[in-house]
Amino acid sequence: MKLAFIGGGNMAAAMIGGMLQKGFAAAEIEVAETGAERRAWLEQEYGVTTHASAAAMLTAAASVEVIILAVKPQQLGDLLRSLPTLKPEQLVLSIAAGVRANDISRWLGGHQAVVRAMPNTPALVGAGIAGLFALPGVSAAQKEQASRILDAVGRSVWVADEAQIDAVTAISGSGPAYVFFFIEALEQAGIDLGLPPETARLLTLQTFFGSAALAIKDQSSPAELRARVTSKGGTTERGILALEEGGVAYAIGLAARAAAERADEMGTLLGKNGDNHAGGKD
Repeated sequence: MKLAFIGGGNMAAAMIGGMLQKGFAAAEIEVAETGAERRAWLEQEYGVTTHASAAAMLTAAASVEVIILAVKPQQLGDLLRSLPTLKPEQLVLSIAAGVRANDISRWLGGHQAVVRAMPNTPALVGAGIAGLFALPGVSAAQKEQASRILDAVGRSVWVADEAQIDAVTAISGSGPAYVFFFIEALEQAGIDLGLPPETARLLTLQTFFGSAALAIKDQSSPAELRARVTSKGGTTERGILALEEGGVAYAIGLAARAAAERADEMGTLLGKNGDNHAGGKD
């Protein structure tokens, strides 16, 4: 599979590294990156071919099967209009946060083979999860290509309605920040209870890591797993009651809804902003 990344930032690098570990060949991957130092690093670190511009890369690499958009969403409209006309069979896989698939298609002159992905930052350590949505013009084989690429840095799940990507953004896209928020609070609680900072941190991080690993392996519901460690009249029960009285579950729901609403707002805004300098293919 011949791949072309547009953008060589941290997420692109994580994906490239994961793909190489999963059997992709460096010779099959090309990257367009404007920064000269970043291009040199990508070539040295991964052995991939780099280009200073996306248009030059796609002109030189005519056999590209999948084009991965890994640039800042605000840059996408003008960038896509500058590209040479794509072949109908070339898949465009976007990991640009917030930009809707139909806007990408429109900026590419109506190109229909577009998949929108919402990965998350644990992909940087090979433990990500990505939600994917495909326009109707994407074939089953192309969906398999997209899954294989994202699965190189974790796991992927497809949604049938693009509006559900906003929910994916709220849960798994923004979710790591919620987890870090909880880690921060629990670590501080340990310090306040008299533990040395390094001990509080180790206890907190390993507890989160182990709990997630147990939930994945056991596959029982979170409520069932929680019940197993919540003895009647015990310490955990007292702590859970405090969380319930503090409205923690309600606050988490509020956070997810707020993030989903903002994701929808950003999709509309980014689509409009990308049209501000309409021209070329539009």
